[in-house]
Amino acid sequence: MKKLVVFAAPSGSGKSTIVKYLLSKIPALSFSVSATTRTPRNNEVDGREYYFISVSEFQKRINQNEFVEWEEVYPDLFYGTLKEEIQKLWSENKTVIFDIDVYGALAIKKIYPEETLTIYVDVPDFEDLQKRLALRNTESHDQLQERILKAQHESSFKNKFDKILVNDVLEDTYQQAMKLVLNFIKSQ
Repeated sequence: MKKLVVFAAPSGSGKSTIVKYLLSKIPALSFSVSATTRTPRNNEVDGREYYFISVSEFQKRINQNEFVEWEEVYPDLFYGTLKEEIQKLWSENKTVIFDIDVYGALAIKKIYPEETLTIYVDVPDFEDLQKRLALRNTESHDQLQERILKAQHESSFKNKFDKILVNDVLEDTYQQAMKLVLNFIKSQ
């Protein structure tokens, strides 16, 4: 069966770190590259971390129903998963793994309910999340505060996920994530 494994959480929770670890350990997985209108960060490459496209191109693709899920996270800041990305990876007999936001995860689960495992990566507390985001040093103070407020709102959806994974001790989190994903891949 074609399968999708979706990791979602607020920014700074560690979901990208967990997904990268799983990709390095489980050959059956392949990363779903999302599309975004944001500017690439240092060392990000188009087609590897994201497909970086303009706002007008993103809106054109929305109108052509090319996304399985998309969201305007902030004004003119869009993220989404192209249908063609999933089909491409399934054609390569891969289990598709996602690193996306809460709303995108729930949208994918709605469209592919049997094929999808959704995992919400939680943090021990919001103070910890705030520290993690500040240490990244990628946002202004206002952007940081906006992300914290968004994270608090997103956490209200965590009980809609198949599994909740608290990222407290990273090595333990890796092992728990590995077990969840391998059990799902092996299931019919």
